[in-house]
Amino acid sequence: MTPQPNPEVGAAVKAADRAHVFHSWSAQELIDPLAVAGAEGSYFWDYDGNRYLDFTSGLVYTNIGYQHPKVVAAIQEQAAKLTTFAPAFAIEARSEAARLIAERTPGDLDKIFFTNGGADAVEHAVRMARLHTGRPKVLSAYRSYHGGTQQAVNLTGDPRRWASDTGTAGVVHFWAPFLYRSRFYAETEEQECARALEHLETTIAFEGPSTVAAIILETIPGTAGIMVPPPGYLAGVREICDKYGIVFVLDEVMAGFGRTGEWFAADLFGVVPDLMTFAKGVNSGCVPLGGVAISGAIAETFAKRAYPGGLTYSGHPLACAAAVATIDVMAEEGVVENAAKLGTEVVEPALRNLAERHPCVGEVRGVGMFWALELVKNKETREPLVPYNAPGPAMTAFTSTAKAAGIWPFVNMNRTHVVPPCNVSESELKEGLTALDAALSAADEYTE
Repeated sequence: MTPQPNPEVGAAVKAADRAHVFHSWSAQELIDPLAVAGAEGSYFWDYDGNRYLDFTSGLVYTNIGYQHPKVVAAIQEQAAKLTTFAPAFAIEARSEAARLIAERTPGDLDKIFFTNGGADAVEHAVRMARLHTGRPKVLSAYRSYHGGTQQAVNLTGDPRRWASDTGTAGVVHFWAPFLYRSRFYAETEEQECARALEHLETTIAFEGPSTVAAIILETIPGTAGIMVPPPGYLAGVREICDKYGIVFVLDEVMAGFGRTGEWFAADLFGVVPDLMTFAKGVNSGCVPLGGVAISGAIAETFAKRAYPGGLTYSGHPLACAAAVATIDVMAEEGVVENAAKLGTEVVEPALRNLAERHPCVGEVRGVGMFWALELVKNKETREPLVPYNAPGPAMTAFTSTAKAAGIWPFVNMNRTHVVPPCNVSESELKEGLTALDAALSAADEYTE
């Protein structure tokens, strides 16, 4: 679709937004939201006719792009048939969505508890783990994000937690492996993995194994920096959990449904958790939906004992119909395979080439359509381009140049992410990578 400029309407939309909409994660008077007129496929556009290649996939959820006609049609058909119904009943769209998800989850994660999004999926996974074990504590990693609700934000291991953290949530944080900024003075991935596992087990020992209900990890951390864990780490965490009777929870809200070139990132590592959370890509964000995939052992805990939790809109028919259509589209159109192929053949070599040419790129890491560039002032010292949890002119220059070149970037502190839709075309990717090259040149001006 060709964007048609309509600045008058855009101005009215912007004025109403500024007058009445309270935006998340923002100081309200310091933001300037773009008024979006429409979106299709990998692109969206504003009311002035400017079109952007979306290198954010919304918030890493439009895994099959915007406005896929088969998903739109499925929502329309479901709305004509049954717009909504309470979660206590068996509904065709809900049952079919659960079946399709369970077919793709690893191991025996065959029961699906539906939520409205990723944060409440994490909330319920933690509740299930505590009730299953009778233990209070949950361990989660620094450099992580698990959602904005009370328990989920306390599990989060980045600055978004600080304002809400009173130290009473039963959460203990630990360091997960990240060789580029190792907390373990490691020199190889093998050392980083071994020392991170030793650190985790020591943390459990000092906290008291009998007090720990669960360990929750993003299979591949997302907004914290897309740090792919080293070989053996997740398997090692699985062994530690089994040793101490701890529930292993993998958060696949961002990494799931094709983002990594597999249906779930856990498949890359051959690991089966006890609980797995999902959301975002399950229906390309078209209607809010999330959930918890539950193992047989934990499901059995609630076979004759009521699970004390639920949501009014759990498994909403419109959301589930969108999920069914999205999963069908992904299977029919080879979306997961496309993410894997283009990640290996296009994105990785292009990003490594950019890293060689740009002094601001300290490291490239990722898989599938899930990549990050670590931006630095100095490659030798690895000093971040901007201080931790602080803005700066370097990132402003990077972002404004990217937008002027036609891509909408995903930046978080001193990183930029490359997370386009999983069904992005090769030509679209190359267009976006050319724009990224220009943005990195702007950031280079701030290096030493």
